[in-house]
Amino acid sequence: MSQSLTPARVTAPGTIIKQELEARGWTQNDLAEIMGRPTQAISEIIRGAKQITPETALELAAAFDTSPQLWTNLEANYRLYLARKKEEENKGQDGKKIARKSLLYNLAPVAELGKRSWIRVTDSLDELEKEVCKFMVITSPKESPQMRASFRQTKERGPELNSQIAWLRRVEQLARMQKVAGFNLEKLKSAIPEILALAGKLEDIVKIPLKLLKLGIHFVVVRHLPKTFIDGATFFLEQNPVIAITLRYDRIDAFWFTLMHELAHLILGHQEHLDNLYDGQEELEELDDQHKEEENAANEQARNWLLESAAFTRFVEETQPYFSEAKIVRFAENQGRHPGIVIGQLQYEKHISYNHLRKMLVKVSPLLNEWIDGIEYIKAG
Repeated sequence: MSQSLTPARVTAPGTIIKQELEARGWTQNDLAEIMGRPTQAISEIIRGAKQITPETALELAAAFDTSPQLWTNLEANYRLYLARKKEEENKGQDGKKIARKSLLYNLAPVAELGKRSWIRVTDSLDELEKEVCKFMVITSPKESPQMRASFRQTKERGPELNSQIAWLRRVEQLARMQKVAGFNLEKLKSAIPEILALAGKLEDIVKIPLKLLKLGIHFVVVRHLPKTFIDGATFFLEQNPVIAITLRYDRIDAFWFTLMHELAHLILGHQEHLDNLYDGQEELEELDDQHKEEENAANEQARNWLLESAAFTRFVEETQPYFSEAKIVRFAENQGRHPGIVIGQLQYEKHISYNHLRKMLVKVSPLLNEWIDGIEYIKAG
């Protein structure tokens, strides 16, 4: 047989083997003996009941003086032909089903939504499409989920962006279940000192959610979805703002900074920015200039609210490079803040390492259990 022989049409490898046996006057037993294989194995390969593996391809190549690629190509083409034939007999339904499912999984992280009981995952593809479309607030899987306002986006609408939108949809669902007072910006401005007064003791965090609801602000805690890297977001739902946090960093410093950062967006009047899902001190590189300015302004306002700027600068200058626990606790008490907030700022400005006094960066989630969406799922995970 020629080294480069390629059949003009799809041919079963077994047919070629039989032709070669006839040309050489060999029997299947002869080929089995030559290859050191059981006769039954050779028979199964010829009948197509057994596929040609790379190892078998090497042995056939040696027996018939051909290339191994000839046999692997014959096998691959033949199996693809059989699969296509089956698909045609099935009127292409398997392929269409796969394409429909692929569209859904590009639209939203379906498995994760089901795991969190945000949607009901069912074997019926029609029902699954309805569940996903209802959750994402669209009429068809071919429709792109839309936001009511702009927020930071990548150049292409990839699965990460749709996961962000899915997270926001859940936030909206939960916020709509809450009863809040009427919102008044001036009233919020006046209440900032009262809110900050709760930053001195860990246990006072439990008072935050109800205080925000009384100020007309929805408060929701929804853990971020994989690859979304969201810390918090602020947006308006009708006439009332929503503050949502993820507790991605479950530490007292991260909680207070995220909360005050989101409140800063409201106080500073960043109306067009209130749907930006990448709030916080990180990930500013891809924001446009206006959003960068607003992010930096919200960061600065949050830091100044939490720790008086001049006092913090003076503390750093007088204390560095040795920031002992006693000195940090004393400064925190003077500021009326939990020591973890001071440590978080010292770490962010790289005055101390991220391993220094980590015991003070206590978790806040136990104090917010009744506000965390799907707490049973999170504990199980």
